[in-house]
Amino acid sequence: MQSTRVKLAPHFLRLALPLGLILLAIGLFLSTQSLEAFNKSPFPLAPAPRFNERISLPTEATARLDQARVPVEAKLLRGETVAEVFEKLGLRGQEAREATNALAEHVELRALKAGNQYSAFFNPDSSLASFQLTLEGNGRVQMSREAGGWATDWQPFQRSVEVRALRGALDGPLESSVRHAGGPNVLAYRMADILQWDLDFARDLQKGDRFEALYEEELLEGKPHDVGRILAVVYENDGRRHEAYRYGDSGVYYDGEGRPLKKMFLRSPLRYSRVTSNFTQRRFHPVLKIYRPHYGVDYSAPVGTPVEVTANGVVTFAGWDRGGGNVVKIRHAGGYVTAYLHLSRFAKGIRPGTRVRQGDVVAFTGATGLASGPHLDYRVQHNGQWIDPLSLKGVRDEPIPSSQLASFRIWRDDIRTSMARGIVSPRLAIPGEDMRLAVTRQAPGLRPSAVAR
Repeated sequence: MQSTRVKLAPHFLRLALPLGLILLAIGLFLSTQSLEAFNKSPFPLAPAPRFNERISLPTEATARLDQARVPVEAKLLRGETVAEVFEKLGLRGQEAREATNALAEHVELRALKAGNQYSAFFNPDSSLASFQLTLEGNGRVQMSREAGGWATDWQPFQRSVEVRALRGALDGPLESSVRHAGGPNVLAYRMADILQWDLDFARDLQKGDRFEALYEEELLEGKPHDVGRILAVVYENDGRRHEAYRYGDSGVYYDGEGRPLKKMFLRSPLRYSRVTSNFTQRRFHPVLKIYRPHYGVDYSAPVGTPVEVTANGVVTFAGWDRGGGNVVKIRHAGGYVTAYLHLSRFAKGIRPGTRVRQGDVVAFTGATGLASGPHLDYRVQHNGQWIDPLSLKGVRDEPIPSSQLASFRIWRDDIRTSMARGIVSPRLAIPGEDMRLAVTRQAPGLRPSAVAR
């Protein structure tokens, strides 16, 4: 049976080969007939011309298109020099040096940063026609190629300052509440800095708190760019009214009675966090699973959060301290010592003998030692005894001299009126400045009112 199949195989091959050739011939014939019918059609389609970028359009716009300049926009890369930018744009040798020298007449080339945007315009022959470099926050330089070299023009951004009054209520995080009231996020952080001696922004804030602020908004080309000086802040929390007024040209803030806000100790070593464990003589330890005293306050914070020293002092210890993990201890005036436990790392230069000032970053939060998770254990010792850090009462600096109190109260009352109404008073004058401010009023519900200067 198998031998029979072997004998029949050549016969099948002889039949299949001519049959395939016949089918191929039929297909070619039908295709040829279809092409001939298409060519004999009374409405043949014209073949599409091949694209050529050098062919000008035969329209009325042709002359204008030849004169048009479409910019090529890009940003400076990290480590890239201006000379390398010009070489990428087609300049070589002496041409690139001339362009670099022309730009250096208006711009400090070494001060250029990655991300600065530039635009290049080309002639029809692909040669560089003009170049424009924008320096964020400063202005732009325009370079045009001429027969004798480069013509340059520096165009500084138009700067202006407006005094704005803002009012709002806390309905979530402070930054989002400030944004809902019409202010920028950075204003929330500036407010927290000013009131940090009286309010712990990690634990004191409550939903429904009211806040007011009078601040300078810096504009570039008429658009908001940054927040300048904060002239006043009012924050109502738990039935208490916290006021801060910037008076004089020293940058010091005073309360409503003319007493400086700055105190010996900050309320918290972290800008934004929450208390997870308080000072107590008996607490169940989450790692050891036993009851023992807890001589500090725990603040929940992700690893790497900056830890600020709460008062001026000298570092006495920076290293590993058994269950405390990485620890920094600082000695302060009056017999006080503060300790910061479970740190991930120390700030640069922090070692025994280093002098630090209130608000300096001394370390970063972590979970070293006997810690169940990332947090900061903040402790305070007075004359050798551990005390509750939240019970500290700060010692204020010198108040406003009595001879200046009358002037301060006038300034304070003008500020209060402006913030209460949400409209800057027309008689408001910045302390230390002779000029009066022109008022820009607005309808309720719009952006905070402004005074242009």
